[in-house]
Amino acid sequence: MRENFNEIAGADTSVYINGKISEKEIKYVEQNFWSKLASVKGKSGFKRDLLALYKYMKDPKIPLIKKAIVVFALLYFILPLDSIPDISPIVGFLDDIGIVAMVIKYLSKEIEPYYD
Repeated sequence: MRENFNEIAGADTSVYINGKISEKEIKYVEQNFWSKLASVKGKSGFKRDLLALYKYMKDPKIPLIKKAIVVFALLYFILPLDSIPDISPIVGFLDDIGIVAMVIKYLSKEIEPYYD
């Protein structure tokens, strides 16, 4: 399964999503977040949400289970494997926006301080 995932996602994808969070997934997000964020043109509300999630993920006080939810949402945003490819203008980010919106809604008031 891992080889198949890497074939689909691309050779540069070293993250294998197996239902658990590890330092590897967190490092992958940290290393790839800013370049992927730079590819988001115009959508400032979406960028603010992504930045809040990133700050939330970096907070050492956050429980591991909630951090895992955020890491997987950010991985979905970063990884090239997508329901709708991001190369399609506007439409390409709709699935990413949906995932991020669900996580923001789930975290609700808990994430508000990270919008500063």
